[in-house]
Amino acid sequence: MTVDLTAAVGFMAGHARTLDRHRLNLILGQGDRAAACAAVDGYRNPDGGYGWGLEPDLRSATSQPGGALHAFEAFADIGTPTPRAVELCDWLQTNSLAGGGLPFAFPIADPAGCAPFWVSADPSAPSLQITSIVCAAAARVAEFDEAVAEHPWFASAVRYCLDAIDGADSLHALELAFALQFLDAVHRNSPEASSLVSTLGSRIPADGLVHVDGGAEGEFMRPLDFSPLPGGPTRALFDAAVIDSELSALAARQHDDGGWAVDFDSYSPAAALEWRGHATVQAVWLLKRNGVI
Repeated sequence: MTVDLTAAVGFMAGHARTLDRHRLNLILGQGDRAAACAAVDGYRNPDGGYGWGLEPDLRSATSQPGGALHAFEAFADIGTPTPRAVELCDWLQTNSLAGGGLPFAFPIADPAGCAPFWVSADPSAPSLQITSIVCAAAARVAEFDEAVAEHPWFASAVRYCLDAIDGADSLHALELAFALQFLDAVHRNSPEASSLVSTLGSRIPADGLVHVDGGAEGEFMRPLDFSPLPGGPTRALFDAAVIDSELSALAARQHDDGGWAVDFDSYSPAAALEWRGHATVQAVWLLKRNGVI
């Protein structure tokens, strides 16, 4: 399998957000951490949360859990402790619901360009989907940032997710993928994670393809959505040949322009473009972490 990294960098120059250009450079070992931090700050609100379209389909200026997810992604790529990560944990602690869960979204007064599922979310109901993926991203930061690892928000959110996964009778494809990513991210410090992985894994077919009900035609969660990284308990859910095939397929999905694309719908012209930059960062990160490049 071959990947043209020069073309990927060129694609980002012509199509991607400044933040995602910095993220790709950091992943490739040639980035500027201070500049990347400054780029994340462009999406930050005074309350310590993140909005302003940091989640491409959530154009609202308001601080949202979706913005927190992408901020943690950036902090993880930056790879060194930053006060902004702790301040984000403070915001999450202040805005979490009883029991430690986050709502899928908070009220949105400026819905232009936002996907309807963000706008219609119930701010009073905890969401395993968003809480688990925010926690999974925060856990990447906690690997090198002790202040995040020991923050009371992180502990309460992890506990909420473990209990919610254990009590879930059924999970939507996205919930299933994000729950497994979460369990992989926290399994070293959560003894029950491995058994929960086995339980959830029984809901995934051998080929690892789970259709996203209500999503775009042809939108599936795939093996690398359930188990993006080697070394965790989720890899035992799939034959090595399945993972190798998925990595080859991911590399092959690089377009002639150097970038990757998503298989889900976008809800504004800006989001359609921004998701390609995000997808390109994600593809290179996955291929690098899995030893392909």
